[in-house]
Amino acid sequence: MSPSPSTSTVTLQVDGHARDVAPGTTLAQLVEALGHAPQAVSTAVNAEFVARAARGDRVLRAGDQVLLFQPIVGG
Repeated sequence: MSPSPSTSTVTLQVDGHARDVAPGTTLAQLVEALGHAPQAVSTAVNAEFVARAARGDRVLRAGDQVLLFQPIVGG
């Protein structure tokens, strides 16, 4: 029996656009799949900042709102 479509992918919002990923995908994997160098972007999930070191532990879930943005440097 093949898996139903609802369990074969997880739908997220990435920068305001729907994107399907495999269940169990981490934020680090998503950043890589989108072609970004990890140090080149900052990330937030559901309006909560996720540090670069924590991305590998942050498993994405259906309905998560992911934001990728350029870090602001200066002073």
